[in-house]
Amino acid sequence: QAIPVLSSCVWSMKTYIIPMKPLKAAATTSQPVLTVQQIETIFFKVPELYEIHKEFYDGLLPRVQQWSHHQRVGDLFQKQVMSCCLFCPLSALLYKPVDRVTRSTLVLHDLLKHTPSSHPDHPLLQDALRISQNFLSSINEESTPRRQSMTVKKGENRQLLKDSFMVELVEGARKLRHVFLFTDLLLCAKLKKQIGGKSQQYDCKWYIPLSDLTFQAAEETEPLSIPQVPDEELDAIKIKISSLRSEIQREKRANKGSKVIDRLRKKLSEQESLLLLTSPTMALRVHNRNGKSYMFLISSDYERAEWKDMIREQQKKCFKTFSLTSMELQMLTNSCVKLQTVHHIPLTINKEEDESPGLHGFLNVIIHSASGLKQSLNLYCTLEVDSFGFFVNKAKTRVYRYTTEPKWNEEFEIELEGSQTLRLLCYEKSYNKSKTNKEDVESTDRIIGKGQIPLDPQMLQGKDWQRTVIPMNGIEVKLSMKFTSREFSLKRMPSCKQAGVFGVKISTVTKRERSKVPYIVRQCLEEIERRGMEEVGIYRVSGVATDIQALKNAFDTNNKDVSVMMSEMDVNAIAGTLKLYFRELPEPLFTDELYPNFTGGIALSDSVAKESCMLNLLLSLPEPNLVTFLFLLDHLKRVAEKESINKMSLHNLATVFGPTLLRPAEKDSKIPTNPTQPITMGDSWSLEVMSQICTDNVIRYNITGNSLYFQGDRTYHLIVEKKKRFQCWTSFVLVTFN
Repeated sequence: QAIPVLSSCVWSMKTYIIPMKPLKAAATTSQPVLTVQQIETIFFKVPELYEIHKEFYDGLLPRVQQWSHHQRVGDLFQKQVMSCCLFCPLSALLYKPVDRVTRSTLVLHDLLKHTPSSHPDHPLLQDALRISQNFLSSINEESTPRRQSMTVKKGENRQLLKDSFMVELVEGARKLRHVFLFTDLLLCAKLKKQIGGKSQQYDCKWYIPLSDLTFQAAEETEPLSIPQVPDEELDAIKIKISSLRSEIQREKRANKGSKVIDRLRKKLSEQESLLLLTSPTMALRVHNRNGKSYMFLISSDYERAEWKDMIREQQKKCFKTFSLTSMELQMLTNSCVKLQTVHHIPLTINKEEDESPGLHGFLNVIIHSASGLKQSLNLYCTLEVDSFGFFVNKAKTRVYRYTTEPKWNEEFEIELEGSQTLRLLCYEKSYNKSKTNKEDVESTDRIIGKGQIPLDPQMLQGKDWQRTVIPMNGIEVKLSMKFTSREFSLKRMPSCKQAGVFGVKISTVTKRERSKVPYIVRQCLEEIERRGMEEVGIYRVSGVATDIQALKNAFDTNNKDVSVMMSEMDVNAIAGTLKLYFRELPEPLFTDELYPNFTGGIALSDSVAKESCMLNLLLSLPEPNLVTFLFLLDHLKRVAEKESINKMSLHNLATVFGPTLLRPAEKDSKIPTNPTQPITMGDSWSLEVMSQICTDNVIRYNITGNSLYFQGDRTYHLIVEKKKRFQCWTSFVLVTFN
């Protein structure tokens, strides 16, 4: 009786296809009956479903005609149920198809009742029933919280433990992936583009059973080659993002049409996606013992450790290897839509309207001490904060040698750009030179603990220090925090101690010292050139605030032992002291008066006019300001020559020094700033001026004797200190404007 019904069903589906072909042919003519989109909607998956049912019918008919108690049909039912479920996305199902799946489930129940458990069909029918029930369960859960697991063949639950969007490096190209860690496997999927309002769908790129997954390959000994995106490109993207965010807010306040805002939001999404794709540089390699190796790029050591720890912990429970059929893999991939915990790429456009924009300004953090260690270790800590949707490393303490109770008491100043979370990692320092980490040759130190705390604007609102404790793996790290918003971060208050150097006009200091360049600048640069040129992140990595304060006091009081103090301090503290000196000048090195002219000059579209304007502005600086700037710039050029070691390009250095050297105090600035933006317009102009000054080649100079010669026969007299280290001034690039 079932065969005629099935035959009728197949024939009915065939009748749906008959009009589809002429309608498709007419859709491409000048007088279409229906559009291509309408045809795809009306006949969605009909040809595939017809082929599935026809194949099932053609396979079942001869077996039923030759029926016996030993005849097998379970494989046909299993394949038919799996195929139907795979070809029917939940959002596309109407009542009738769902009703048919329900009836098919009841049929499978009846078949199992009349099939002995010893019959070969019994396990196949059980599996078909499991698939059908999972499918119906997914439909019923559309309006309920996400599913936690899915049933696998043996009745066990495959649970999702963690999922996240990550960047995969594929043949040198960066690809955005959604990675899912289940109790027995790691799955890497690509999020398909949503077309015509269809629901979210994934395409599986690869999977590895946890029993076959390793983090190192035995034959892998060469350092990894990760393509780096130039920092100037990343900063340019950040500036575009900030500008677009500001523009969207202006349009909202002006109550402009939604089309304008939608267009801006689309541009913002494109720029944020590009930044998310190009920023990560830290490798996480996974290997399949029986196959290929894969590489993810991550921006945070915290996140990398989190993935590794979770996978290793789960591997203790996985003993047997396995492989999935194409149907099983497709069903697992489809289930990810319902199982996922991270539903959106971390972009501004995906955030709720009332979600906090994060903190913008400076966070001072004192890492006091750690307790709870069971054995003496060489320990240090690092700090990470989120910025533009991903985490970056911001500070590192010194190594506290062989102790169970390290007391660092080190203070750091960290710039926040929309930050919401502070992460802390505690490492054991490895001094074994022969020990290599094939996955990341720069990171051989072991993470012994990690933790994080939210940056609550209300908690950090006051001027007082806020003490807190971060627990991690039985260890507790004590720290204090204090936040300064961006609008209060650069006040440039004149010092009351005119005998000092900090907060005192540069002309006053040079006149008192009878020099063209302040003593503090010369001393700091000399010490950095002596032992800091190959320091990774020099000028970018925060120095210990207490050391910086000690040096500040020594220079202010004209301490004769300042040279000895500097030789014993971390070089990042010396770099921090130099930056603090420029930041606390009563007016910036490029002067308050000329700042609007610089911002206006950089905005000129004509390259010749821009070049002429900027050169004249540079030559308009007071003599101590110009000579000090060139002295600093000459040093920065030498730092950038070692970029392959210290990772500091001229653009990186311009990013660090731009706002400090150019931006006036907030109360004097003619450029409006917005503390809710990651990079203010004032900062972006400062960055552009400095990066132009530091990089390309239009204006050249050299120093001969006591004269400074500019291209175009311009001469500026200069008294050069007779020190060997600074006698190597030769003709080189100073400024470009393109």
